[in-house]
Amino acid sequence: MSHQESFLKYLRFEKRCSDHTVVAYKKDLDQFEDYLFKTVGDFDVLAVGSKLIRSWVVSLMQEGMTAKTVNRKITTLKSFYKYLQRQELIEQTPMVSVVAPKIPKKLPVFVDEEALHRLLDNGYFRDDFEGVRDKLIVSLFYGTGIRLSELVGLKDSDIFQHETLIRVLGKNKKERIVPYPKSLNNLIGDYLSMRKAEFGDQAACLFVTAKGKPVYHKLVYRVVNNHLALVTPLEKKSPHTLRHSYATHLLNRGADLNAVKELLGHSNLAATQVYTHTSTDKLQSIYKQAHPRA
Repeated sequence: MSHQESFLKYLRFEKRCSDHTVVAYKKDLDQFEDYLFKTVGDFDVLAVGSKLIRSWVVSLMQEGMTAKTVNRKITTLKSFYKYLQRQELIEQTPMVSVVAPKIPKKLPVFVDEEALHRLLDNGYFRDDFEGVRDKLIVSLFYGTGIRLSELVGLKDSDIFQHETLIRVLGKNKKERIVPYPKSLNNLIGDYLSMRKAEFGDQAACLFVTAKGKPVYHKLVYRVVNNHLALVTPLEKKSPHTLRHSYATHLLNRGADLNAVKELLGHSNLAATQVYTHTSTDKLQSIYKQAHPRA
């Protein structure tokens, strides 16, 4: 077993990382090893120094890769070499002197409340099975703030209609409970009835395709993108845009920052605080309009 295979096995079975995370780490490591092979020929990952790693980072930036993506790849290498160090295969990690490129701060992009109300209340969705499914997908994203991977992984047993709660399996397989709008119960009931009429009771997951198979990431992304395009000119129209909208609208209406952190499944408050910038912009706008001395 190679060092990479051993590391990926550790991520999957000991760290309990998701399949998506393991695949991303493997892709990063394969890319790094391809660079080593092209640069130095035969190589030993245990003998790679920080200078060679820094040259790889520079090459990625020169290819036009964003600082955020490069930093993710650096994080992969840091985890990999830290693992090798814990296994006593190397004395010191070569990552100690590798500096990550600075990421320019970007405020989250969100859709305004009026546009989302218009989308969900004014007949933009068809009345057939796929139309009802698509409306429920968009409604759940905006009504709960869950991630794309979390929605795709939902099962019928994760929906508690009486309590209006859903159970979500988040990053690192961390489970959380999130409330959803009571108004969604009718839509959930309609969708489940239509799915049963089409495919019976044997659904492996909550959301299925027109052929009864589990939905996949690209399909769900396309559903959100196509419908948001009907009500917003935003360039970014993704499930994460709805997550940003959910968080921003909660904070704009006075929700507690720590409560929003828990609802989003963030591990630390810093990840949630990015939404306060947008809320502050709204407060400043209100102040300028309302205060006599503003």
